[in-house]
Amino acid sequence: MALDARTIAGLAEHLETCELQARDTAKITDEHPAMDWDDAYAIQDEILRRKLSRGARLIGLKAGLTSHPKMKQMGVNTPVFGFLVDRFSVPEGAQITVRELIHPKVEPEIAFVLKRALKGPGCHIGAVLAATDFVLPGIEVIDSRYRDFEFDAMSVVADNTSASRFVVGGRAMRPDEVDLRTLGVVMEKNGEVVSLGAGAAVLGHPAVAVAMLANHLGRHGREIPAGSVILSGGVTEAVAVAAGDHINLRVQHLGSVSLRFA
Repeated sequence: MALDARTIAGLAEHLETCELQARDTAKITDEHPAMDWDDAYAIQDEILRRKLSRGARLIGLKAGLTSHPKMKQMGVNTPVFGFLVDRFSVPEGAQITVRELIHPKVEPEIAFVLKRALKGPGCHIGAVLAATDFVLPGIEVIDSRYRDFEFDAMSVVADNTSASRFVVGGRAMRPDEVDLRTLGVVMEKNGEVVSLGAGAAVLGHPAVAVAMLANHLGRHGREIPAGSVILSGGVTEAVAVAAGDHINLRVQHLGSVSLRFA
């Protein structure tokens, strides 16, 4: 690690304050170019600790940069990972107030809910599917705290991979009831189709992202707890939203889920 504990705590406070006050900042690697991956995840862990100390509950985890072109663009060879607390979860059809965010975008996701814990190393697709209770369609609202959504991979990890809000809904199905690679995904904004994709856009199979998450945690002696909600990564590029927008996501066999912005 290149950063000391005091610097990590200060950066965590800064980034979380930007999140809570809906104000942007320059990416933190501008002032700390020597920070490494351990530093980035330590900052993220400190943000989580701050939230838990104020009564938040950890309810899940998420993967980001889960397409090979995006990983190549960002100069990484593995997805990045973040956490989900209860405050981030909103009900199906909920209205999200845009002024509480900075520059929100939405991504279509396939969400996994685990019936038993997953731990690496050595986790693979089969282990993920066996540990999954059901899958659901989900919409993630990402909202980078970095000015103009410009960041590098370590900065976005420290910023909890732009996590902000999410919704899951539709119809829960066991993973053996559907082919997650070929699930068709259609996202509409105000009734117009804005993105199309299939589950295979996430690393060839969205369960791969969950396995990589388990292996990432396993290297640090941690696991994905039973009952966790896991957002496996955006199936398509993120789409910007503004007040007045209505987003509807339809996933083949899994039904639909929606959000409104005001």
